[in-house]
Amino acid sequence: MRLPALFVLLLAAFAAPSAHADGPVLVELFASKNCRSCPAAYRAMDELEAQRDDVLVLTWPVDYWDYLGSKEKMALPESKDRQRGYVERFSLRGPYTPQAVFNGAEQAPGNKASKVGAALGKAMTLPESGIRLVSKTGKVSLKGETASLTDLWWVTYLTDEDNPTKMPNPVTSARQIGPWLGGRADIDLPACESGCMLIVQEAGFGPVLTVMDVR
Repeated sequence: MRLPALFVLLLAAFAAPSAHADGPVLVELFASKNCRSCPAAYRAMDELEAQRDDVLVLTWPVDYWDYLGSKEKMALPESKDRQRGYVERFSLRGPYTPQAVFNGAEQAPGNKASKVGAALGKAMTLPESGIRLVSKTGKVSLKGETASLTDLWWVTYLTDEDNPTKMPNPVTSARQIGPWLGGRADIDLPACESGCMLIVQEAGFGPVLTVMDVR
């Protein structure tokens, strides 16, 4: 079976050892069922996540293309807010789909192979933040130092047999569970029914410092 060209380039981008040792690279895909270019991005991200254990993919469904067809029932206000934050951060003219954001530090069209490969490669070589997450029973221990205010995001998503869509790991809820200014913190985690993720990110939708899948 021939691999999609986009996936081949994605795999090549990750062939070298990563210099970013704080955890997996978080790939956030902003998408909609009314986006004709999104299915190609879904397939590439599914293949990428299946082949590697150092990448985590989330899809944030948005509804601003609803006027082109049926409503995107998975869309969340948090998806729109998050993408707007990245639009401002990256000085873009406006939101678009499929947009892929890598560790909050790089972005590219999710269906453009060369641009995705370049963005992934840059994200893999970001300097270490030095922040560590250690999972415990119902808790996560967070330790490290940060130069600025940091947000802790608790994100739930659908995965495996719980996911009826073609989107890879579509987000179902997202909320801040507290700010963090560095040091040591033990965090009580909310209940997790399908897929759940803790994202440690500089405030204002800045770089993702570390992330943990807590399924």
